[in-house]
Amino acid sequence: MNKNVISTAHAPGAVGPYSQGVQAGNLLFTAGQIALDPATGKMVEQDIEVQTERVMLNLQGILKASGTDLDHIVKTTVFLQDMGQFAAMNGVYGQFFSDQPPARSTVEVAKLPLGALVEIEAIALIPG
Repeated sequence: MNKNVISTAHAPGAVGPYSQGVQAGNLLFTAGQIALDPATGKMVEQDIEVQTERVMLNLQGILKASGTDLDHIVKTTVFLQDMGQFAAMNGVYGQFFSDQPPARSTVEVAKLPLGALVEIEAIALIPG
């Protein structure tokens, strides 16, 4: 089984020794995405809904570069800086999935990079 590193301009570039995504066989593992705008490299405004939307768009960029999409995600992990914002995050998150959303874990963490309010990572199937 080969390991293929995924890199796209449609998601923020890696700022450390990690890849945006790694394909192993027919699986894609994404790095955790925070609400960085890939065009500017800057964090979007400090609102959980806006940040969740940007994070999901970043994930879409990595998925597309890998030949897959949101419908093929089998598992996500959501890291929240404040579990009190779960409902607001969940409302935006849910808009990105069909009637068969992936499995998900959500945890509250003390801190996220660059003061982010949310970070999401995903595991997806690559069809074909």
